Order: sequence, then structure tokens, then C-alpha cells
Amino acid sequence: MSPETVRIIFDTLSVASILVLLVLGMAVIVGMMRIFNLCQGEFVMLGAVVAYLASVWLGSSLLGIILAPIFVGLFGSVLERLVIRRFYGSPAGALLATFALGFVIREVVRALMTQQGAPVPAPLPGNFEFMGANLPVWRLVIMIVTITVVALAYFGLARSAIGLRVRATLDNRELAEATGISTSRMYAGTYAVGAGLAGFAGAMIVPGRILYPDLGIDNLIPMFIAVMTGGLGTIEGPLLGAFALGVPSGLMPALINPVFAQVVVIVGAIVFMRFRPAGLVSR
Repeated sequence: MSPETVRIIFDTLSVASILVLLVLGMAVIVGMMRIFNLCQGEFVMLGAVVAYLASVWLGSSLLGIILAPIFVGLFGSVLERLVIRRFYGSPAGALLATFALGFVIREVVRALMTQQGAPVPAPLPGNFEFMGANLPVWRLVIMIVTITVVALAYFGLARSAIGLRVRATLDNRELAEATGISTSRMYAGTYAVGAGLAGFAGAMIVPGRILYPDLGIDNLIPMFIAVMTGGLGTIEGPLLGAFALGVPSGLMPALINPVFAQVVVIVGAIVFMRFRPAGLVSR
């Protein structure tokens, strides 16, 4: 296998793993809670902000990666208490409310930034050699972390006792309340977990790249398409959709113009949803 082929395969898996990591938090909020959260991209951006601030103030972007899900998760729980829970029965209202929240968060960050783009150092910089190809160490770390976090999230939500309560609440709130489950806490906790996972994803992807105010909204469209392609109602559906969208997104730029490649991927996803609107995994 030639070094160029190795690099293409590595880049493809890297892009797919990054999209899966980005979609994980959205899979919880949109896929399971069925709240069309248009400020999910801003949660990703806020996680990147925490990583950047930790690298500047504390000299460690790795510490920022650890702190990002905590801070963003707490921020998400406050939003859920103050705003989101008022729109559980109104999908259109939730759409507009989260869009407005995302706009406010984005513009506040833009106003506070002293420059348009800020570099964030990778905790593990440099490259490693594999079969003659020089590959970035941090992108390999992202792949490994993605597999680990997805496995933990899946077993936590699908196999644990707390996950059973969460799924019972999201499937039938009235019946869950009748069995003594505090559904308000389940909703708040689930939303906070989804926000925290988005913040963690943002902190993971920004090292070695540039932090800018539109980082979140630039990732929102592929995240949303991946969720709709995978299907609502489960956590595994959006993740499968993210992988199905990420593989061609990483492979096709090596074969055709990158901009045209993104158009082809998005059009392909739209055509797929036209013939299978329930997604890859339907409830």
C-alpha cells in the first residue's frame, strides 16, 4: 500500500470520526429528545473557547478539554431551565428559540474576541510515520477518543439503569411520571449531557486549528444532516448517519474538487432522505 493511499484512508477515517464526535451530543438532544436544537453548534464553539482560554491562561489546552464538557454542560442545564423546557411541546417554538440563543451566543463571542481567529495548540503535536506516510498524532488521538466516548455514551444510555429512566421519560413522559421518575430532572440532565458532549467535541477538534466565532454554525449543517440521515428516536441512528456522511466527506475531496465533493455528499443525503425519510434506523 502506497503512502498516499494510507494518507487518504487516514484522512477519511479522521473526518468520519470528527463528525461522529460532533454529532454525539446532537444525537442525545435531537435524536433522542427530538428537540431541534439550533444552538448545538454554539455549544461546540463554546467548548473550543474553553480549550483556547485554558491554553492562554493555564498553559494547557489538555486541561481545557477536560473542563469544556463541565462548563458547557452546566451552561446547557441553565438554558434548559430558563428557556428550553418551555418549548418541549412546540417544535417550531424550540427551533426559533434555539436559533435566537445561538445567534446571541455567537455574537457575544465575536464581540469579546480581540482577533478574528485564534490558534489553539494541540496537546500532542507532531506527526508519526506509518507505512511511509506522515500522519498527525492529534487526529489519531481524536479517532481513539471518539470510539471510547461513543461506547461509553451508548452503554450509559442504552444499558444502564439511569439510561433506562432517560429512555422511559423520552418515550412516554406521563407513564414515566406515574412510575415515580422525576421527568423534569431527566430532561434537564439529558440536555446538559448533550450540551457537555458538544462542548467536549469542540475542545477536541479545535487544537491545531483556528478558533473563530462561526466555528459552531459552520459545523451545524453537516451535524443536522447526519442526524436526519441516521433517524430520530435512538442514539445509534444519528451516529450511523454521521459515519455514513463522514466517510464520503473525507474520501471524495481526494478525488474531486473539495467544494464540489461537499455538494455531492449533501445532495446524496437529501436524495436518501427523500426515499427513506425515517433514516437509517427508524423507531
